[in-house]
Amino acid sequence: MKILKTRISTFTVVCILFVSNLSFGQQGTVIINQDKEIDKLLAIKKEMNESETASDRYKIQIYSGNRQEAEKSKSTFRNMSINLSSKLVYETPNYKIWVGNFRTRLEADRALVKVKAKFPTAFIFKPKKEKE
Repeated sequence: MKILKTRISTFTVVCILFVSNLSFGQQGTVIINQDKEIDKLLAIKKEMNESETASDRYKIQIYSGNRQEAEKSKSTFRNMSINLSSKLVYETPNYKIWVGNFRTRLEADRALVKVKAKFPTAFIFKPKKEKE
């Protein structure tokens, strides 16, 4: 009986070693052929997306009023787990919470549906161009 257990154990170990030797993945190299202009386009796109002051962008306003309530609204928005930036803006005499930075009205409308669940008075607008 002991001999049978040893043979089974030995056979099992040999099978595991044989299978593990065969199961290694293939190795190779990947060559990416891309136009050099793509890097320039990506840099331009990144610069455009980072521009917060672009006048052709849409934003959502979720609150307008006193500072204390504005900070509460901003905190509530952050806790909603919506992946949008929020910004506290002062325009005399009110503090406002602006959300997002959308290139198209359609993107803004999609986000507004999510935001209105907690902020029913939210609306979409285009900020006025700042004087330089």
